Amino acid sequence: MRTGLIIKASNPEAVRLASEIAGWVSERGSVAYADAGIAGRVNGAVSVPIEEFPDAIDVLIVLGGDGTMIHAARLLDGRKVPILGVNMGSLGFLTSITIKEVFQILERIMKDDFAIEERMMLSVVHTRDGETISKFKVLNDAVIKGDNARLIRLETRINEEYVNTYRADGLIVASPTGSTAYSLSANGPILYPTIHSIIVAPICPFNLTNRPVVIPDWMTVDVTVAPDQSNVELILDGQVDVPLLTNDTVKIKRAETSVYLIKYEGKSYFDILRERLMWEVKTVKV
Repeated sequence: MRTGLIIKASNPEAVRLASEIAGWVSERGSVAYADAGIAGRVNGAVSVPIEEFPDAIDVLIVLGGDGTMIHAARLLDGRKVPILGVNMGSLGFLTSITIKEVFQILERIMKDDFAIEERMMLSVVHTRDGETISKFKVLNDAVIKGDNARLIRLETRINEEYVNTYRADGLIVASPTGSTAYSLSANGPILYPTIHSIIVAPICPFNLTNRPVVIPDWMTVDVTVAPDQSNVELILDGQVDVPLLTNDTVKIKRAETSVYLIKYEGKSYFDILRERLMWEVKTVKV
């Protein structure tokens, strides 16, 4: 089995663990690949140009936080390569496996004895005057907001039906996976990650009755920058920024491709929520 490695290069522990995994894989007659930018720092890894990396691997191991996982998902660009996310960060809803659990799960992967979980992605299309400017796929969310601390107006339609012109700091359109990201901070709901839904959540709305809504994944959300708005940007998974002009439209719907995460069957999604959100913190007696 050809194993790919994506790591958070600034984390020395991730680099060390990547070298251990590359050696472990090599001892079992397989090969570990890393992109040319980091392969020189990972002992035992074979260097592959970044553009060839997705087609060179059968399984991908990501060592880092959720940001590294999102980068990996974008790199695969819809290819059905199972991803094992190892938490080397702080929260880690996507990278839920701990360092201690890595090698016992790798043993099962080598035997092709593992389950995967499909996570839907969102297709994001930016148009101007009826022409497509850019297209993206995101795992967590597409966020439209002003670059200053001020309210903006965003005309929003769902399945071409007018919903509202939000007057808010911005608007988040999130997948179920993204429900525990920026949307959660905007008082959005937590969705079970395999549910087929999309969240539309205003950020600090002027009208406090403007609440997040959840729609089925077959619907399309169209957000148009209202007239006389400036310094508005589209932010994709917190990693890519696209400037928007007045009357630009962002069309968001479920993507045709998905991301496939390797499940650790000894840990449920609710176990992860309890750990990451500290739901069982005991009261300290004074």
